[in-house]
Amino acid sequence: MPRRRSPLLARVSKLFKKRPGGTVERTVMVDAPQLGGQRALTVYLPPDYEDTPRRSWPLVIAHDGQEMAAWKLSQALAHHHAQGGDTPIVAALSAGNRRLDDYGTAGVPNTHGQGGQAAAFQLFVTDTVLPRLRRRYRLRNEAAATAVIGASLGGLSAFDLAWRHPHACGIAGVFSGSFWWRTDDSNVASQQASRVAHRRVRETAAAPALRLWFEAGTRDEQADRDGNGVIDAIQDTTELVDELAAKGFRRGKDVVYFEVRDGEHNPATWARALPHFLAWAFPKKTDPKTANPDLTADGRG
Repeated sequence: MPRRRSPLLARVSKLFKKRPGGTVERTVMVDAPQLGGQRALTVYLPPDYEDTPRRSWPLVIAHDGQEMAAWKLSQALAHHHAQGGDTPIVAALSAGNRRLDDYGTAGVPNTHGQGGQAAAFQLFVTDTVLPRLRRRYRLRNEAAATAVIGASLGGLSAFDLAWRHPHACGIAGVFSGSFWWRTDDSNVASQQASRVAHRRVRETAAAPALRLWFEAGTRDEQADRDGNGVIDAIQDTTELVDELAAKGFRRGKDVVYFEVRDGEHNPATWARALPHFLAWAFPKKTDPKTANPDLTADGRG
């Protein structure tokens, strides 16, 4: 007896429309029982998805999905496909009206009390969104073929989700991540010491099996809380990479830092970096090896 699809998924399939170049995208609302209400979900299919019924695909879950047009996601995927890359299906999950509570570090709100729903949001992704996608699309089941990406606070959320749920997402792509996220603002030393992501990595006994990619721009911000001449966005990111290396992550393979010269804290910069993430995370199908991508966006170290 053929498997019956849920009414929601049947409705989703009717909303898809072929776009120039073969990419398919339409937006539907998905119930979010862990959070209350609904979240908008837009699915981008590779150009040859419909023509290869026996093939399964990697997946990217993108936070702040409402921004993907500004990230030029469709163009990046088309380019990646044209280059022979292992083009993923992308599920762009739009932020709700409580973004500052949904995103963050699960169980550890910041000094402003933000991030209170982060644990529930992560369960929404792992227990609701992922199962729905796996029922509807021909996806690879392994975590190593499943990525989560985001920028700014969405980047912090992507990292924390992968760190806490490596069985679900084995790759994280973080663009200008908000790794300043901390619990103590009393002085500079306390701000540094209470950064949640850094502390979470240090206090994890056995590091999860993940591949982690971080981007920061040299003009991401101007703040330099400790006055060392390095903006906080870069220092917070590179010091997190140092923490990961101390846990055994191999630079250039398990963990990558990609710096964009003159890159700013905006979708235009993240659009510049996105093709580099795709090339690293989902390389050419015939060549699983990748070169050391610890380079700036103009190709220099």
